[in-house]
Formats: sequence, C-alpha cells, structure tokens
Amino acid sequence: MLRRRMGYADPSSGKDILGNRSLCFIFICAFGLVTLLQQILYGKNYIKRYLENYDGSFDYNSTACRELRQEIMDVKVLTMVKTSELFERWRNLQVCRWEQSKEETSNFKMSLSRCCNAPSFLFTTKRNTPAGTKLRYEVDTSGILPITTEVFKMFPDDMPYSKSQYKKCAVIGNGGIIKNSKCGKEIDSADFVFRCNIPPINEKYSADVGTKTDLVTINPSIITERFQKLEKWRKPFYEVLQNYENSSVVLPAFYNTRNTDVSFRVKYMLDDFDSQRGVFFFHPQYLLNVQRFWAVQGVRAKRLSSGLMLVTAALEMCEEVHLYGFWAFPMNPSGIFITHHYYDNVKPRPGFHAMPHEIFNFIHMHTRGIINVHTGQCT
Repeated sequence: MLRRRMGYADPSSGKDILGNRSLCFIFICAFGLVTLLQQILYGKNYIKRYLENYDGSFDYNSTACRELRQEIMDVKVLTMVKTSELFERWRNLQVCRWEQSKEETSNFKMSLSRCCNAPSFLFTTKRNTPAGTKLRYEVDTSGILPITTEVFKMFPDDMPYSKSQYKKCAVIGNGGIIKNSKCGKEIDSADFVFRCNIPPINEKYSADVGTKTDLVTINPSIITERFQKLEKWRKPFYEVLQNYENSSVVLPAFYNTRNTDVSFRVKYMLDDFDSQRGVFFFHPQYLLNVQRFWAVQGVRAKRLSSGLMLVTAALEMCEEVHLYGFWAFPMNPSGIFITHHYYDNVKPRPGFHAMPHEIFNFIHMHTRGIINVHTGQCT
C-alpha cells in the first residue's frame, strides 16, 4: 500500500502508478492550454460578459473601447461576417461614449472637399451655373439643358450654406429603427436638421423624430405619384410643405430629363402662393462626384439614397454630424424585427440602392469618430 501511495509500480496489478500521474499532469496542462486558447480566440465573449455587468459607459478612447472599435474595423467588407455577428459587435460598442476624432473627421472632410465641394457646388446657383451655359444631366449624360434666362432666374445668387457653418447637425433617415426611440427632443436641439423626402413629422411621430426641419429633399417621384405632377390641384402639396415651417426644399431636377419639369413646378407653385421657402436643385456634377466618391468606399448602386447625399453634404457644412433613423436591415441590433420606414413597411425597388453597404460605411465612420450613428433610445 505504501509503495502504491508513493507511486511505485504495483507488481500485483501490473500498473505503473507514476505513469498514471504523468498522464494526469499532461491532461491538466492540455486542458489549461485549451482554456487559454479559448480565451484568446473567443475573448469577445469574456468582454461581452464584463460589459453586460458594467453599470455606466466607457470613454471612447479607453482600452476596452479601442478593442471593441477594432473588432468592427476588422470587418473590412460586409460579407466577411454574418449579420448577427456585426449586430453583436455594434451592440457591444454602445457602452462607449461616442467622441469625435478631430483628425479622422478633418481628413474625411478634406477628401470630400477635394472631390465634391458642397459649399460651392451642392446646388445650382447663378455663380456656378451662369446663364447661357449648357448643363449636362447626371444620368442622361447625352441630355443637355440650356440655361435660359427663365431657368437662371430660379437659381439662388450663391450657395446659401458655407463650410462648417453649423456646429451640430442631425440627419434624419426614415428607417423603422427610429420608432419608439424618443429622440425627438435631441433632434430638435441640433443647429441644423436635414430630412429626406417629406416624411411625416406630425404629433403621431414627433416624439421619436422631432419636428425641426431646415432642409428637406423631395424625390420627384413623390410629386408624380401622390400629387399628380402638380398638373391639377396644388394646394394639398402646399399644405404638406407647411408641416416643415420655413424649411428649404431641394430636388434632383437634373438627375434626368423627366425630373426637370416636375421639379420646376414646385418652384412655380411656391411662387404662386407667395411662399418665402427656398427651393434649390442639386447640381448634377456634385451628385456625380458624390457617387464616384462612395463607389471607392464600396457603395456601388444605380443610385445613392437621399440620406447618403445629405450625410455627405452635412459633413462639409457641419462641425459634428449625428445620424438618426439610418438602418438597412429587417431587424434592429437586438434582433427584433422592425418596419422598413417608421411610418410604413413599404420596401424600396430592389437593386436600386445599396443600403446595407451605406449603413456599413456609417458604422465604420462612427467607429472612427467621424459621425455619430444613433440606433438606440435617446435618454
């Protein structure tokens, strides 16, 4: 018995006790090594459990937040991970207080200034599109519009906005992600608010989306489908615009030849009603340049969304840009199904926009401290 306890061979059993103990030691070491490898390979789960138990928020440049940000930046293209994995990484990052990176933002703004220059070319103006010139359409490149005296009179003298004119801007998308967010007050506190395609902002939705509007886009297809191209009754459309108080409107009049007449009718109609509301037209060359810029970033589509166009312009017009209502997936980051818009569930024409790639770029830009993307509830 003593010999067995000391680990000597037991002649009667034929077993090497020392050998058994060696095997046990090897097993323990192997188990420890596997555990260590699991911690290295699946460290995010340990981080996640820690974050779930943490009451508060981290500084954006803390060690924990740098690791969480790197997890998102490691996803170079959207197809690298499952959507659920991207959602998890995005959820984890929400414990970090967003902070603008002056260096990253400045570099991004410089790139936009070189390619697009919104403060000079966002809209057609008397300065950048003189009378007598020929304006080439954005899509119908073979089509050319002569800038007659009548057309020229519709343009503002110069761009109404300048570089970094506003400190804090909010760009409001129409995604169902903003429903029940209670972000209305926060949105209305911004210095300048952009909205897309005259969305509803009445009492039913204002707690989530706010009411303040400084610039709103109007897709000519809306005028065609909802207001009969303004060829008949015009007052219903005028009354819809009254919801946006004194905001200016902007239309892609020179996207193609079909858009031009409908867009011009908006200007004529508002003049007939003696409205002081500004009516602007996107400069087609600006939109072409923006399309090329985002194609390099991986957003390749027949047409960029109105939201992306406004975000691009806001980055040059504003010191700090906040996004609300931007999401391109049928589920929110927690995996709960949401409607496509906050006011309906009508899907866009398939293959026209590249919304998931747009949102993927926004998530990366948030992670880099360039824009602040809000997808949760506002406090």
